[in-house]
Amino acid sequence: MTNKALILLAALALTSCGKTTAPQQEEEINDSTSPLHLLKPDYKTPYGELDTDSVKADVDRVFAYVDAVTPARVVNEAGEEITDYTNLPDDAKLNQGTYRLTSYEWGVMYSALLEASKNLNDPKYRDYALSRIKFLNEVAPAFKAQGERLGKYDAQMRQVVAPAALDDAGAMCAAWMTAAMADSTIKADTIIEGYWKILQDNYRLADGTIARTRPHHNTVWLDDMFMALPTMATRGHYANDPKQFDEAAKMASQIIDRMWVPEKKLFRHGYVEGLEQQPTFHWGRANGWAILTMCRLLDLLPENHPGRAKIMSTFKEHVKGLVATQSKDGFWHQLLDRNDSYEETSATAIFTYCLAHAINEGWIDAVTYGPVAQLGWEAVSTKINDKGEVEDVCVGTGMGFDPAFYYYRPVSVKAAHGYGPVIWAGSEMVRLLNKYYPRSNDSGIHYYNVDPENTTPLFYLDENGKATEVLH
Repeated sequence: MTNKALILLAALALTSCGKTTAPQQEEEINDSTSPLHLLKPDYKTPYGELDTDSVKADVDRVFAYVDAVTPARVVNEAGEEITDYTNLPDDAKLNQGTYRLTSYEWGVMYSALLEASKNLNDPKYRDYALSRIKFLNEVAPAFKAQGERLGKYDAQMRQVVAPAALDDAGAMCAAWMTAAMADSTIKADTIIEGYWKILQDNYRLADGTIARTRPHHNTVWLDDMFMALPTMATRGHYANDPKQFDEAAKMASQIIDRMWVPEKKLFRHGYVEGLEQQPTFHWGRANGWAILTMCRLLDLLPENHPGRAKIMSTFKEHVKGLVATQSKDGFWHQLLDRNDSYEETSATAIFTYCLAHAINEGWIDAVTYGPVAQLGWEAVSTKINDKGEVEDVCVGTGMGFDPAFYYYRPVSVKAAHGYGPVIWAGSEMVRLLNKYYPRSNDSGIHYYNVDPENTTPLFYLDENGKATEVLH
C-alpha cells in the first residue's frame, strides 16, 4: 500500500473516531402526532371487559373459605364430636366456627347461596345452605331440651330454639322458609313458627311499623326493613297467606314515607318518632338493606299487587341516588354522600347485586346501568384476598346522631356482613354477563342488548373522509 493510501486511511479513521452523531430526538407526543385518547389510564381497580370465569373464580374462593371455617358439628368441651343427638350431655355445644351458622348474617348467606346456585348452575352452594339448615333443624330439639334442663342455652343454638329479637329471627326466617320450599324433605315448622312469632310480636309504632325502643323510644331502623319485609312476603308464598303481601307492601310504604330523603334520593339510617328534625345520615349498608328489601319485594309480590308501583318508583329513584354517589374506583362510601368517609365493601356488594338483578329483571336499563354494576363488582373483587376473606367490611353498627360515629366504625375480615352480599353480587354479575353484551368501545365499557358483532355496523366519516365503525 502506498504512503498516500495509508495517509488517506488514517485520515478516514481519525474522522470516524472523532465523529459525533447527533442524538435522534424522540417525536413529541401531541394531539397531532398521536391519538391521545388511546393513552392508558392508571386505574386503581380493574377496568375492561369482564369474563364470567374470573367472576365465578372469585365467588368460589369466597365460598371455599366460608365452607372451611363453618363446620356443622356438635362437640363436647374437649372438642370431641358428638353424633348422637338423642340426649346431649351438659357440655355439648355447637362447634364454634369463624362465623355463626345461626346469625342473621348467615340468614343472608343461606338466601344468597340458594340464588347463586341457580345463577351459576352449581349445586354446591345449594347443598351448603340446605345441609346447614337441615343440621340445625336436626339438633334443635336436643339443644332445646338441654337448655331447659340446665336453665341456659348454647350461645349459638339459642338463636334457633329460643329467638328473642328481630335480629335472631328476621333474615333466618326468610331463609328457612325459602329452603323448605326448595326441598320438601325439610320439615322445620317448629323453628320457622318460632322465628315468625318473634316477628309478629316485635315492638311496633301505632300504625304497625316495625320499631325499637333504642337508642330512643319509637325508633325505626332502616336495617329492620330487610329483617321484616322480605320475610313477610316470603311467608305469603310459604303459608299461602296473601295478606302478608299486603302487610309487607303497607309497611314498605310507611318506612319510605318516614325515611326517604327525596333531594338526595337516599334513605336516612334512623327515624325517631316525634322529632321535628330527624338525624339524617346516609349509612351505606343500611341503604343496602333498603334497596335489597325492595328487590326482594319486587321479586316476591304478585305482579298485579297495588303496592308494587310505589316500591318500584322508589327503587328506581334510589338507583339514581346511588349511581350519583359511586366513587371513581367503583366503591360506595361508609356515608354515601361524604366521600371523605372510607370505601366500604359490604354496601358496595349489595348495591352491585341490586343493580345487576334489576337489569336482569328488566326494571332498569342495561345500557345505562350495566357499566355501573360492573365497576362495582370490579371494586368488590379487589377486596377478596387470597384466602377468600372479604376485606374492609364495616362491623355491626347501631344508629348514630353524629358523623364521627359512622366515620370511625371499625372494619374487619371477620365481619360476617360482607360474605353473603359478595356471593350474591358475583352470581348475579355472571347472570348479567351471560344475558347482555359488555364490550370495550373507544376505551369505555358499554353494555349492549344485542351482540354488536352480529349486527349491521354503523360508520362515521372522520375529517379525512375515512369511514370508522361505531358499535351501537
